[in-house]
Amino acid sequence: MTAELVRGQNHPLSQVRLEIRVSAGRPVMAVAALGDESGQVPGVEWVAHPGVPTLPGLEVSRQAAADHRLAVDLDAVSATVHRVSVLLALPTGVGGPVSFGSVAAPFVAVTGLDGSEVATYTITGLDAESAVVALELYRRQGAWKVRAVGQGYAGGLAELLTDHGLPQAHQLAAGINDAVVQGLARSVPAPPPRTAEGDRSRQAAASTLGPDQNGSPYGAQGTQGGAGPYGATPQGPSGVGYPAGATPTDPEATQQTPAAAGSGGPIDYSHPRRQNAAPPPPPPTAPSVEPGQPARPVAGDATGWSMEERLYNQVWGMFEDLARSTAAYRSAVDFAEARMEKELDQVLSDPRSRLGGQGDAAREAAQSRHIQLVDQAREALDRDLVQLGAEADVVEPALPAAYARWDNPVWHAYRVPMEMPMAVRLGDLHLPESDPLRIPMLVRLPLERGLWIDSGRSGSSDGSFADSHELRRLAMESAVAHMARLLAVHPADEFTVHVIDPAGSGARELAPLVHSGVLAAPPAVGAAGVAAVLGRLTERVDLVQMAVRGGMADSLPPGFDTAQQLLVVNDFPHGFDDRAVTQLRYLADEGPGVGVHLMMVADREDADSYGPLLDPLWRGLLRLTPVADDHLADPWVGHAWTYEPSVVPSGSQVLQQVLAQVAEARTKY
Repeated sequence: MTAELVRGQNHPLSQVRLEIRVSAGRPVMAVAALGDESGQVPGVEWVAHPGVPTLPGLEVSRQAAADHRLAVDLDAVSATVHRVSVLLALPTGVGGPVSFGSVAAPFVAVTGLDGSEVATYTITGLDAESAVVALELYRRQGAWKVRAVGQGYAGGLAELLTDHGLPQAHQLAAGINDAVVQGLARSVPAPPPRTAEGDRSRQAAASTLGPDQNGSPYGAQGTQGGAGPYGATPQGPSGVGYPAGATPTDPEATQQTPAAAGSGGPIDYSHPRRQNAAPPPPPPTAPSVEPGQPARPVAGDATGWSMEERLYNQVWGMFEDLARSTAAYRSAVDFAEARMEKELDQVLSDPRSRLGGQGDAAREAAQSRHIQLVDQAREALDRDLVQLGAEADVVEPALPAAYARWDNPVWHAYRVPMEMPMAVRLGDLHLPESDPLRIPMLVRLPLERGLWIDSGRSGSSDGSFADSHELRRLAMESAVAHMARLLAVHPADEFTVHVIDPAGSGARELAPLVHSGVLAAPPAVGAAGVAAVLGRLTERVDLVQMAVRGGMADSLPPGFDTAQQLLVVNDFPHGFDDRAVTQLRYLADEGPGVGVHLMMVADREDADSYGPLLDPLWRGLLRLTPVADDHLADPWVGHAWTYEPSVVPSGSQVLQQVLAQVAEARTKY
């Protein structure tokens, strides 16, 4: 059975002769670095790269490519080698992407020689990084394991190798790139020279990513290495390749950068509006407190350029604090139990103390120490929870609409925004020890991954079960709430929603969207409707990809909708034939890079007849549930976070009021 790893997770290896397969969508360099017992790379002779592709027990590709196969024989590596790190880097000086944020998320699979997958890992959450440690094989107590790493480096391969202790890192990185550029020139046609005007068009169409998506619901969701259920802060490409809030005629979006000014030079994929300097610290608005007392929480008490960014960072900080506090508590409880078991074993190992008052006294003393340690740990956790609860009480009312619950009064003053926000709230997260504290689950925009609302049978966090019909209804209601929120947080002309409902089973739940007129067209029904919608969106992805790759984004047809597109599919695979399934997989893989996103409302068991064909589709989507469920794994601290969907309060008219404003704003465009 294949282990689908997330950032920081490891998995034992039962084989020593392996193949590591890399799929990146664009040409990347694949390098393997051997590490000693401390994880450091002692010298250049410990690195296998395109210039020196073979080492004992190791072979890598000789040139940059979109797909790689690395051969590994762990029995053949030196006994001094304790770690094999697989590194991916973008070549420089060839006019291609300069950061992983502008390409599809790389996928890495560890397989046996027969092709059977042992472990897989999709490296999400990359932004400005141009080199990344994909995964590592490491020796632990005589056995080998694989760990998903996903640590990116904005300074490229040279910074990565320097961080691994290689003294000649910069010289080796330059040599590797030179060897790759020569090979790439032989295997990939050089792009045609571009005029200055062409460069500006290309820059306007370049997709960009936010600094995030979630190994946490935020992924390094604050920094690239942070904790969370997703492994890395979710961030994704913006709409049809335009920077957030920009159109092809937007002066800020088409401003020419120095890197793009020279004919044929590399293109600068950085966001034209993003500041490179460190953001200013938040203003000192916190009221003074008595010495020795905890600081009173203040909304926006985090770094950032705007209040929205400061609130986002503050929520992420609350998530990290809760994860660390709970991990410390669980560790203390485990220690107390292990200590009590050890003390009881010592008592029982002595025949003289098994019977009589001496043995009973020893057992009571061990149990008393256990209770004391657990009580101390719980007291520390409760102090942290009180502080986090006070912070949540001031942060929640201050959140903007994109971050707020549906019952937040901010929706009563809702107005259609002029710019896309940093993130959107998809629900809440909590842990069993922290009930009733809830942390908003914020996912960065534009979406990097599609969403899957699981309508299959699953147990809610309270142990109750809903029947199949009820779960499907709840799943569709949850999807409608997500659709309405995504429409509400985007400018009126920058987000378009298409719905496929082949059997019409979601008509009742979709009624608010249909009656308000915010959908691009009525929900498509029947096999013909499915084929028509998928055909249009597939053609759109092909067209935009050709325009972007050819540097002619300004040559799109007149009247072309430059807004981001969301395709919502209900009751999959009902109404889908083999061609439609292939098109859906294509949209899921290629769509996010050009602003076409996917939301599935489906039960995976309904598609079992397709076998492993659809496994990549489910893996590539962020699974959400219509009921509270503890399915979001946090690999960094081992928590299983309970996800609660964001639902509209019963009897509330907030959804209809928000959709009415969105529809009114859309009529102006």
